[in-house]
Amino acid sequence: MNRQIRKLGVALLAMFTVLFVQLNYIQVFKAPSLDRHPGNSRKVVEGFSQPRGTIVSADGTVLAKSVPSKDQFKFQRVYPEGELFGHVTGYLNFNFGSTGLESTYGDDLAGRTPGLDLQKLSDLFVSKTRVGNVNISIRKDVQEVARQALAGRAGSVVAIDPKTGAILAFYSSASYDPNPLASHGVDAGRARALLSAAPSKPLLPKMYAETFFPGSTFKVVTGSIGLQSGKVTLTTPSYPVLTGYKIDFTKKLLSNFGGESCGGTLPEILKVSCNSSFAAMGNETIGTAGMVAGAEAFGFNSRPPIDLPAAAPSVFPTAFPKDQGNGPIARASIGQGDTKATPLEMALVAAAIANGGDMMTPHLMTTITDDQGRVVKRYTPTVWKRPISPQNAELMRQAMIGVVQGGTATRLAIPGYEVGGKTGTAQFGIDPPTSHAWIIGYAGPPGDPKVAVAVIVEAQAGPASEATGGRIAAPIGQAVMAKILADG
Repeated sequence: MNRQIRKLGVALLAMFTVLFVQLNYIQVFKAPSLDRHPGNSRKVVEGFSQPRGTIVSADGTVLAKSVPSKDQFKFQRVYPEGELFGHVTGYLNFNFGSTGLESTYGDDLAGRTPGLDLQKLSDLFVSKTRVGNVNISIRKDVQEVARQALAGRAGSVVAIDPKTGAILAFYSSASYDPNPLASHGVDAGRARALLSAAPSKPLLPKMYAETFFPGSTFKVVTGSIGLQSGKVTLTTPSYPVLTGYKIDFTKKLLSNFGGESCGGTLPEILKVSCNSSFAAMGNETIGTAGMVAGAEAFGFNSRPPIDLPAAAPSVFPTAFPKDQGNGPIARASIGQGDTKATPLEMALVAAAIANGGDMMTPHLMTTITDDQGRVVKRYTPTVWKRPISPQNAELMRQAMIGVVQGGTATRLAIPGYEVGGKTGTAQFGIDPPTSHAWIIGYAGPPGDPKVAVAVIVEAQAGPASEATGGRIAAPIGQAVMAKILADG
């Protein structure tokens, strides 16, 4: 009998040991991975059962907050400004997760970051929940100017502080109202399905998650690469006056707009946006290897490190088949062919030129504060890329000033301020004629740029010219920059 009891005791001890080891393994070693597992909805349930911090604009407007709910959850997320900031705030939904800042700063908003966790220790015996409030760099009034200037047309506006990388305007049309998507009932799924099926793709934040042909705005990149290589100066080379650039193995020319004749030095060809000269600069003066390296130095073929999810990388081709001759590199060098860019990338290009060659990391969050207004996290500006030297950036700035003062971007001018810019018209349809209208630029007191901008107005119907970007997109960029400068 004692032997049987002893065996039973050993067996029970062994089972207890296995259970003890397994329990500690799950609670200690596997806890982090189980916590992050897609099938684990505990954090999401917790998030809807307790308050969540606010998202607040630079001028103090509440963009997202939690309010008491009368359904199975204790709190409902609401977005007072609706579609004006829809792509920025994103939404929070129990069934299909979160997007935008709600996703990036989810732990901060829920109070699950170290700075806020430490404060929770003092709340153990107090009925209090610590959350984080996310403060961002966009003012509501500037965002409203961007929306009003687009006037319902499909397009995007991006404005950046070139010295810090802070986003000052970030709007894309079509946008969406996050409130129906954040509701707790089945209506949220229906709303999401309708928005997902809409041809205008309102759920897609095109300003940083969609790429387009940048057209002639890319000539700022090509010209900057030429300057940085030392093969281009403000006086050499002087490209021949031509109506187009000869494409290998064809009888076709890469024509200038309207078959116009143009040529000359960098300031001259940038002012009139001369296709033939920039095609020659990319193919002959710089070469394919130099163009690839130079474009990548500006951030092409890399995902921009903005504090929002799913940013799209802009693309510059890296392979140029010999059997296609000079066509691919010539087209890529003028922002056509296989070159694609987000509006965010082109704003960063303008910002880097304005900021002496330093391309700052783009960001929205400025500070995260607790419920008492104390700062628990502050963004520190950092350099992302250094594509061009201060000396060469200054040369390109002067060339861009010439485009505003006497070229295709005169409608970007703001009285009393130094303004540089570059227009772009990217044709992508022939029957019927269709093109994207672009502008990039910067503005500020002389020698002290305060804002850089990129604007695209999509799918403009009718015959296009290089002046299309200046006529359609430039007034939008001008209105946004003028608002920032006037009240900044």
